Amino acid sequence: MSPESRSQATAAGIILLGAALVIYFLPTIVLWIGNFSPTLAIVVGVCLILAFFAVFWLRARYQRSRGK
Repeated sequence: MSPESRSQATAAGIILLGAALVIYFLPTIVLWIGNFSPTLAIVVGVCLILAFFAVFWLRARYQRSRGK
């Protein structure tokens, strides 16, 4: 495994681990925020889910700009 592919695998693993933690605690976070405002809870839940996809989208743009 080349150092570049090892770095990419490590970055993807860290991103997936972070996303797994957020998704694991998402119901607790949304229910806690829902005590104050149900609308805000929906917005926070949607933003946390979209953040998972945004990270990979930004990473792909960065990789494309580097020409890889």
